[in-house]
Amino acid sequence: MTGSDFTPTEMMTIAAARVLRNDDVCFVGIGAPSAACNVARLTHAPDITLIYESGTIGTAPDVLPLSIGDGELCTTALTTVSVPEMFRYWLQGGRMTVGFLGAAQLDRFGNINTTVIGDYDAPKVRLPGGGGAPEIAAHAQEIYITMKQSRRGMVDKIGFFTSFGHGEGGDHRQRLGIATKGPTLLITDLAIWKPNPDTKAFTVTSLHPGVSREDVQKTCGWTVAFSDNLDETPPPTALELETLRDLNARTEAAHRAEGDERQQDMVHG
Repeated sequence: MTGSDFTPTEMMTIAAARVLRNDDVCFVGIGAPSAACNVARLTHAPDITLIYESGTIGTAPDVLPLSIGDGELCTTALTTVSVPEMFRYWLQGGRMTVGFLGAAQLDRFGNINTTVIGDYDAPKVRLPGGGGAPEIAAHAQEIYITMKQSRRGMVDKIGFFTSFGHGEGGDHRQRLGIATKGPTLLITDLAIWKPNPDTKAFTVTSLHPGVSREDVQKTCGWTVAFSDNLDETPPPTALELETLRDLNARTEAAHRAEGDERQQDMVHG
C-alpha cells in the first residue's frame, strides 16, 4: 500500500530513511538527515544507534532537535559522553558505520561546502560552517548525503572545501591516506545518486515518481550522468508517510509551545 499524495521533500526523506539498516551506528546531522534517521528508527530499523555531535548515544527523540544542543537528545539517549570522547573514540575509532550529512553546496564528487559562498574574506554568503562534518566525512565508514536540488546548490565547482568527498575523483581519497569509503549515496528531492565505481562522479541510479531526466538536469550545475539501468524509486508507503508526518507534527507543536513559553517569560520577566 502506498501513500497517494506526497511532496518531493517527503519522498527525499523517506528514500533516505530506507537505506539505513537496523545494525547501523549512524552519526546524524541536524535537519533532513535527522528526519530520515528517525523515520528509519520508527519504521524498519528500531535498533539503529543514532549518535549526535553533542555526545548523545542511542538517542530516540520524540521530536526532531533544533540543534545538537537540544535537550530532547540528551533526555532520550542511552548515555551521553564528552565531545572529545565522541570524536576520538567513537568517530575516529572507526565505530560509525554511516555519517549522514546535508550540504549547502555540493559538487559531482561529493565534496561539500558549508562555509562560504564567494571569496572567503569577502563572501556573498557566510554559511553555518563545518562543525563536526569534516571529521565525519573523513572517519565514518561511509557517507550518505541528502539535499534539495538546485543549480545554486549542486555546482560544477564548490567555493570552499568544508568536507572532503572524493576530491578530484578516482582514487584521490586513497592517495591522501583516507581509508574510509567517503560518499556512497546522494539522495535528493528528485533522484537517488551513486558514485561511478571508477571516476567516483555521482550518477543518477533512480528517479523519484513523476520526475524526468530533464527535471534533474535543469536543477543541477553539471552535466548529469544517468545509469544504463535507471530505476524508479518506489513511492512512500502509507506507514512511511504517516510516520514522517506525525514526527513533523509533533516537532512543530513542541517547538511552537517552547516559543510561546519564552515569549511569556519575556512578558512577565
